[in-house]
Amino acid sequence: ILLDKDGKRKHTRPTFSGQQIFALEKTFEQTKYLAGPERARLAYSLGMTESQVKVWFQNRRTKWRKKHAAEMATAKKKQDSETERLKGASENEEEDDDYNKPLDPNSDDEKITQ
Repeated sequence: ILLDKDGKRKHTRPTFSGQQIFALEKTFEQTKYLAGPERARLAYSLGMTESQVKVWFQNRRTKWRKKHAAEMATAKKKQDSETERLKGASENEEEDDDYNKPLDPNSDDEKITQ
């Protein structure tokens, strides 16, 4: 038991074994939320407290959400840049169409050059 400078008990961070983390990750892949009985069974089978399992899942969901949000932002940027690229290409095609049109002999531009 560790004590802080005031003599109060200090909480230490639990270290989980590779086998415990593997089982927690595998369970997390199947379900992002555990109900009480499921949490109790998992905690018992891994030799952890229910509280440790609960906090591990809370932290893992936070990490998952951040990663998911970053992936969505990257996909949106990619989509936006592709949309801009296509928009730019279609605008260039319209300009090319105007440039390649046959000259109208009745237009003012044609009369000026004559």
